[in-house]
Amino acid sequence: MTTRRDVLATALPATFGLAGLVPGLLASLIVGLKPGIGRAQEWPAKPIRLIVPYTPGGYTDNMSRLLGEGLSKALGQPFVFDNKPGANSQIGTGMAATAAPDGYTLVTVIAAHAANASLYPKMPYDSVKSFEPVTLISIAPLLMAARPDAPFNTAAELIAHAKANPGKVTYGSSGQGAAAHLAMEYFCLQAGTEMTHIPYKGTAPALTDLMGGQIDLMFDTVSAFSQQIAAKKVKGIGVASARPMAAVAQVPTFDASGLPGFEAATWAMLLAPKGTPATIVDRLSGESAKVIATPAITARLEEMGLQPAGTTPAETAAFLEAEVAKWGRVVREAKVKIDQ
Repeated sequence: MTTRRDVLATALPATFGLAGLVPGLLASLIVGLKPGIGRAQEWPAKPIRLIVPYTPGGYTDNMSRLLGEGLSKALGQPFVFDNKPGANSQIGTGMAATAAPDGYTLVTVIAAHAANASLYPKMPYDSVKSFEPVTLISIAPLLMAARPDAPFNTAAELIAHAKANPGKVTYGSSGQGAAAHLAMEYFCLQAGTEMTHIPYKGTAPALTDLMGGQIDLMFDTVSAFSQQIAAKKVKGIGVASARPMAAVAQVPTFDASGLPGFEAATWAMLLAPKGTPATIVDRLSGESAKVIATPAITARLEEMGLQPAGTTPAETAAFLEAEVAKWGRVVREAKVKIDQ
C-alpha cells in the first residue's frame, strides 16, 4: 500500500508568529478575517460539482466517483459528477479553472494534465498556477504488453530487437499525447531505440489490434491488461513501477529487467480553482485522505492495480510540479507534436 509519505515527502513551510505585530494592526487583521472565517465554517452548504474532463466509465471517472461518494458522506452534501470530455481534457479542466473559487467546483485530472503544459503552447489556463492542489487520489503504474507472437519476451530482448530493426517496431496508444504515448517515447529515450507510433481513438481499439497482432506493443494500466495476460492473449514485458504489482506478479519491473529507474504512470488528482480558501482545501484534502485510507477503498484500488495515495496540498503541489517537469522534458527531447 502506498501511503502519502511513500508518494512524496515535502517540507512544510515555516510558521511565523504574530508577536511582533502592534496591537492595532493585529486587531484590524482579526476583524478583516472574520467574514472569510464565517464563510469557511458554513461550507459546504449545498451540493458540490466535480468536473470529470473525460467520458464516463474510464479511470478518471471511476476515481472521481469513488472519492466523491466518500466525500459526500463525510461532508454531508451530495457530489454532482459532470463529465465534460474533449481537447485532451482541456474543455472540462478549463471550466474548472474559471469557476468561482468557493469550494463548490472541483476537477479530477490525470497525467495528461501535466503533459498538456508542454504539448499545447496556447492553453486557456496554466496547469499549475490556475489551481489549488487538493490531493493525489491514486497512482496507476503503466505496463508494457506485446502481441502474443512477438519475437521478444523481455525488455532486454525488445531493446535488442528494436535496435536491430529501427523504426520497424510499432506501438499503439489511446491517442497522441496520452500517457501511454508519452511513456513509450520515454522508454525509447531511455533505451536508445526508435519505434513507430500508431495512435488510436481510445484504449479498446488499440488493445484489439495488439491482441490481433496488427501492432507490436502498447503501454496502459495494469487493470487494462491483467485479464489478457492471464489468458495469454498478450504477454507482459515490464511494469513501469518501483516494485512488482500484485495483479500481474509474473511481470517484472523494468528496473529488474535492465532499465534502472524507469517509471511511468498515470494518476488521478483532485484540484480546486485558484483562490479557493485554504481552510476548504485543507478540509477536502484531510477528508479525502480518510476516504482513501479506509480498508474497503484501499483494497478496491489495489485490486485494480492502483496505488492509493491521499496526499496533503503541499505534497500534491510538489508532485504536480515534478510531473510537469518530467513530461515536459520527454515532450521536448522526443520532439512530440500534437495535431491541433
